[in-house]
Amino acid sequence: MCTAVSMKMREHYFGRNLDLEYTLNESVVITPRNFPLYFRRAGEMKKHHAFIGTAIVENGTPLYYDGTNERGLSAAALNFPEAVYSEELLGSDNVASFEFIPWILAQCETVRDVKSLLRHTTITKMNFSEKFKASPLHWLISDSRDSLTVEPCDSVLKIYENPVGVLTNSPEFPMQMFNLNNYMSLSESLPENTFLPSVDLKAYSRGMGAMGLPGDLSSMSRFVRAVFTKQKALPKISEIKSVSQFFHVLNSVCQQKGAVKLPDGKYEYTVYSSCCNTDSGVYYYTTYYNSTVRAVDMHKADLDSNRLKVYPMKHSGEIRVVN
Repeated sequence: MCTAVSMKMREHYFGRNLDLEYTLNESVVITPRNFPLYFRRAGEMKKHHAFIGTAIVENGTPLYYDGTNERGLSAAALNFPEAVYSEELLGSDNVASFEFIPWILAQCETVRDVKSLLRHTTITKMNFSEKFKASPLHWLISDSRDSLTVEPCDSVLKIYENPVGVLTNSPEFPMQMFNLNNYMSLSESLPENTFLPSVDLKAYSRGMGAMGLPGDLSSMSRFVRAVFTKQKALPKISEIKSVSQFFHVLNSVCQQKGAVKLPDGKYEYTVYSSCCNTDSGVYYYTTYYNSTVRAVDMHKADLDSNRLKVYPMKHSGEIRVVN
């Protein structure tokens, strides 16, 4: 399971938690403008926008979990068990699910561009390899103004405006939005006594305005909690404070090892959390055992290169002793 967030503060930030029971030794990967992109059915792209994000590189191909391009457009893929991909369609750009993020980031600059591109794009069920089978996915796509949720359901690509800039997993996005109706009374302020005005009822603790905010780790509860914490997060004027605020939002829905046990006996946990300043192209991340925030600046790499730039994530723990 995962959570993705698009958030405007000092500048625009986009990021996600990746929640899985394993790590594939992910890296922060920069794809430069002249790195050739080969799409299984949609042809080759020799020149395109540069982009940065988390990926694994398999046989020279970056398989992106999330990313942001040099124009500030971002996308993240999240697990979505309801996904039903289409058969290949004649006259359409047939793109596999593992190709979808590069397909979008390589050629679009805004959410409007994405909408136009998706009119003639079909996401097909095609495996990358025997080792990497097609995963059931849906996507959050954002620029600094708008967000979309893209879901392949019943072999139809459904595209929804996403006014909250948050995505988790199941159920389908319209149900997630409808569920927010149950939490209209949540507030950052202390509650007023509208229950029994004739009785002297008082708030006995700070934070009681958020009573009823779900605290479990299900995807519907994480959606509500991420929307609440994002909407109530105060804007920050410095880069460090803005990035810190973004990670606090993600931390409100992170998963610790031991809290989510899977049928095979393994435990799901937050493998990494990311935050990209989409205006500056700086990609920040933390990992489960290493909470030190690390940064990779896309624009410090040669973006006219034809080779990937790969920065392996730091997963080992790190404690700084100060006395």
